[in-house]
Amino acid sequence: MTTAVPRARRLLPRWREYGRPRELVVRYLLLLLVLGLTVGPLLWQLLASLKSTGEDVFGADATFLPRHPTLRAYREVFDQVPVATYIRNSLTVVALSITSQLVFSTTAGYMLSKPGWKGRRAVWVVLVASMMFPFESIMVSLFLSIRDLGLVDSLAGVWLPGFVGAINVLLMRGAFLAVPREIEDSAMLDGAGEWQRFRYLYLPSAWGAILVVVINTFISAWDDFLWPLIVLRSENHMTLTLGLSRLQSSSFGYDQRVVMAGSVISVIPVLVLFVITQRWFYKGVSAGAVKL
Repeated sequence: MTTAVPRARRLLPRWREYGRPRELVVRYLLLLLVLGLTVGPLLWQLLASLKSTGEDVFGADATFLPRHPTLRAYREVFDQVPVATYIRNSLTVVALSITSQLVFSTTAGYMLSKPGWKGRRAVWVVLVASMMFPFESIMVSLFLSIRDLGLVDSLAGVWLPGFVGAINVLLMRGAFLAVPREIEDSAMLDGAGEWQRFRYLYLPSAWGAILVVVINTFISAWDDFLWPLIVLRSENHMTLTLGLSRLQSSSFGYDQRVVMAGSVISVIPVLVLFVITQRWFYKGVSAGAVKL
């Protein structure tokens, strides 16, 4: 009997570690509220896209769950617009963006993490300051530059303004700063050159931050709508988000279920990528935190 009581106490959760019951209730209620605000609209779009023609999407008679689920809206999307062409164009822009972001953000971040050269602090300050200006403030000048280069209505014109991002450079700089200086010194004593240290020492240690760069670039390039809307003209060059927006035009009848189905199609690749890589994504964010 005397040994059972201490054993039971050890099995009980300690409230000092997990918080008081009232605090736990508040935390979980806030988490449920955030979950509803973020996942709720996506779930509503999915359920609305599965409704049949006779069911209302909006209005007093609209129901949250479809009474007669059907995939008719998804078939209509593929029949009305060239989804395969849009997906191919979006994948092309994503591939170009990821490649350029990885090449320039890793090399620039590596150079900014190296001490001993003048102007390193000034470059870092300029990169941080550039993040203060929204895209809309430089959108007109970017379009004029793309027009002068003759890249209007081309996928290269969509990709070029985002070939490298300041946030990704700073992220890689923070990840490279976490590498101990002693390890690099030992590699130098073994005869490793600059490229060898970058390739075999720094890049493997920053794989988490590299994955964050890939995910951020994929999401921003895949979901971008405003810049492709300004640059692109012909349908065969449109990206997926821009092309699916044509479903809202009157020429296609503006079926609300079809519009919802197009939105779901554009969101699915991002959700799949994030669900697969979320474990490494959060690790990479902490590993590549910006350091002064």
